[in-house]
Amino acid sequence: MKYYIIAGEASGDLHASNLMKALKVKDPEAVFRFWGGDKMQAVGGALVKHYRELAFMGFWEVFINLLTILKNITFCKKDILQFNPDAVIYVDYPGFNLRIAAWAKKQGFKNLYYISPQIWAWKENRISKIRRDLDALYVILPFEETYYKEKHNYIAQFVGNPLVDVIQDSLLTKNTFRKDQNLNSEIPIIALLPGSRKQEIIKMMPTFLEVINRFPQYKFIIAAAPGIDFDWYQQFLKDQPVLLVQDQTYALLKNSFAAIVTSGTATLETALFSVPQMVCYRSSFLSFQIAKRIITLPFISLVNLIMDKEVVSEILQNDFTVKRIEQELKLITESKKRTQLLEDYKLLHQKLSAGGTSTKTAVAMFEFLQKKQ
Repeated sequence: MKYYIIAGEASGDLHASNLMKALKVKDPEAVFRFWGGDKMQAVGGALVKHYRELAFMGFWEVFINLLTILKNITFCKKDILQFNPDAVIYVDYPGFNLRIAAWAKKQGFKNLYYISPQIWAWKENRISKIRRDLDALYVILPFEETYYKEKHNYIAQFVGNPLVDVIQDSLLTKNTFRKDQNLNSEIPIIALLPGSRKQEIIKMMPTFLEVINRFPQYKFIIAAAPGIDFDWYQQFLKDQPVLLVQDQTYALLKNSFAAIVTSGTATLETALFSVPQMVCYRSSFLSFQIAKRIITLPFISLVNLIMDKEVVSEILQNDFTVKRIEQELKLITESKKRTQLLEDYKLLHQKLSAGGTSTKTAVAMFEFLQKKQ
């Protein structure tokens, strides 16, 4: 069968690539055309647009790039028509994907959505679009299946969280990171994960870097975002005693003693590697003010939301200062809080585990499409 896949972010590229691998096992004749990144391209098929061309975050940032977004939507519709797939698979990225899904449904295409829009966080009215436009919804957070059923009488399928399998595979690989980077085996590593988009990195990086000189006993290493050139980061680094690595985030986390993480998928990845962390975020003033009035969740971190309590500290906006980060880093490296974090991480892992998420999703999609033929 022919599959048109839309993934608009680095995390979507990862999960979509593993889904594609699983689909090829179930459907050896699978043909892929997609919006995504390097990982999807490595599996095979035609890359239409790279996610780095699509990475606009925050209300203001989306507004000023609205013309580009609208052009992308128009182009995507034409491209789907020309390809004429058996199914359009949407991977997260709801602002763009739900618009395409509404159009694709009217054209008679089958719409399969992997990694649900987080309507439990905001824009709950999207449930009407989900009901109307999606043929199947596969969710990766354990509370989402219940949320859809009990609150909206809508059937979504919990397939487990794909990060569990990805990270388990990573943990089984040979650990040569310290040797490859010529690092002293005795010095603990603090991972700095400033985000995957340039807009958020610009806001996060200066404060992250100011912390470094206050902890000479640690080696700080920055995980560069995939799709962003190494040279771009040099504007921040200058003479800082920090190492920058790219496409090695998992290897870095596997060797880290603690981490300072920008809110997003990375918080969950860090927890599944059992690395004590703090979650930080700063957006533009306007975006933050709008978000405060729309989003009513008690937490922004996926770790805390899944556990339904504060497991990791969230350091946001005006609280995002060098002093506050310094205080929290001492807590997660030197106090009882570190022990408690590691215990909570074990419970988190149990909640997310289902085993073989990509395979389970691919089988469900393939069998659904076969029934509809």
